[in-house]
Amino acid sequence: MTSLYEHAGGEEVLHRVEEAFYDKVLADPVLKTQFAERLPDHVDHLTWFTAESFGGPDRFTKQLGFDHIIAVHRNLAITDEQRRRFVELYVEAFEEAGLMDNDAFRAAVRSHAEFGSEVAQQNSHAKTDEELHPIREVPRWTWDGDD
Repeated sequence: MTSLYEHAGGEEVLHRVEEAFYDKVLADPVLKTQFAERLPDHVDHLTWFTAESFGGPDRFTKQLGFDHIIAVHRNLAITDEQRRRFVELYVEAFEEAGLMDNDAFRAAVRSHAEFGSEVAQQNSHAKTDEELHPIREVPRWTWDGDD
């Protein structure tokens, strides 16, 4: 069975999806406090994370490491509304790229975004390391969800 990464079309396609997603969150009234300005490497980092999570190259782990994603979300105090909107826009970017014709892929993308946003939200409120979500590596997502 092909990986989610292969099904999506690889890194180039995922980069285009993440670019479209990033444009959405930068313009979104609910998320603009979390995404106040365009960061030069953010789309690349999002792409690396998604690619690795979907079964592609482990560039995110090798070049940034999971501690990076924990540090980025610390003290953001992500609200439930922001978490839900993030997932909505993420799925929308995949839909607009024409990648959601397969129901299993659609479900995997949504569950990936839901899980990731829950981890980010928990970490955004953590005052101590003990309050952080226990995951410490990029999750490997499969057609059935978290591997």
